[in-house]
Amino acid sequence: MADDAHATRDGARQLLDDDGQVRADATVPDLSDETLVAMYRELKLARHLDERAVSLQRQGRMGTYPPLAGQEAAQVGSTHALRDDDWILDQYREHGAVVVRGLEPEYLRYWMGHEVGNEWLTSRNIFPLNISIASHLPHATGMAWAARLQGDDRVVCCHFGDGATSEGDFHEALNFAGVFDAPALFFCNNNQYAISVPREEQTASATIAQKADAYGFEGVRVDGMDPLAVYQVTKEAVEKARDPEGGELRPTLVEAEMYRYGAHTTADDPTRYRDDEEVDRWRKRDPIPRMEAFLRDRDLLDDGRIDAIEERNRERIADLIEAAEAYEPDLDDWFEHAYAEETPRVREAREYLRDLRERHGDDALLRDE
Repeated sequence: MADDAHATRDGARQLLDDDGQVRADATVPDLSDETLVAMYRELKLARHLDERAVSLQRQGRMGTYPPLAGQEAAQVGSTHALRDDDWILDQYREHGAVVVRGLEPEYLRYWMGHEVGNEWLTSRNIFPLNISIASHLPHATGMAWAARLQGDDRVVCCHFGDGATSEGDFHEALNFAGVFDAPALFFCNNNQYAISVPREEQTASATIAQKADAYGFEGVRVDGMDPLAVYQVTKEAVEKARDPEGGELRPTLVEAEMYRYGAHTTADDPTRYRDDEEVDRWRKRDPIPRMEAFLRDRDLLDDGRIDAIEERNRERIADLIEAAEAYEPDLDDWFEHAYAEETPRVREAREYLRDLRERHGDDALLRDE
């Protein structure tokens, strides 16, 4: 552990207590006041985006969506510790990372069913979203190793859930990274459940971070609902991977302890496997009130500034939704990436829908004709 003075009783690094006060034995990261306020604004923006997205899905205006609430600190804090040209490989719930990199209507279009949104992510140095669990971890190792071989000092940060650590891809990726010193940061968002399976039922390890020992590099646990502690731990791991002093490049496994307040996705019913008392207990560690209390204590926030931030966030998300829903995709785009080379069946389906649209208009595509 890089700094025992910041460790809680369970070994996880923490800077803010549950009331947002700086621990007496902790040091606040060297961030400007503007950056600290920006982090708070992004936490709030990610939470509001999440609320609106769940509402849109319930109205039938968006497809299945994975709620974020409770996990914002880990994503905002870790992304601020990266350079803009560092690569992020997400699973599918890391909306907060996208918020930091620059949220645009294209991202909402992806969740509305348009692949153009997934392609847009690469313009923000974010790998296309991955739905199959853990299969992006070997890609992260490969990208990091390739960067090392090419003399590129960019770091690859790979986000995944605790459930991914039960997949073979996780072990293969970390083993390879350890053997070849790939400058990767493996960031586990441990939100306590792999859909409905609690962490303690999918591994006998006391922690996920300790799994790094088997692969020859460091594992660190951090309070994933403390944005400043996440930033600090991620920054240390990034510096080790980037290695500006010309020493040894090393990967790191970060286990961020957190909790998702909502469902695994909008197709899930979390009341089947957890109770309200458990959720309420974790809500006491909510990252937004903690960060707000910290900033108020430093006279960086007051009621008026918070109201202005919330109004700005509401307007921004409303504008993004309006722009996303106004998008009219080209029918051919539906088929362009089905296969590397078009098959007769794909060609037949495309021509059928093209003819249907010409004869009956766009509404015909939504009917069984």
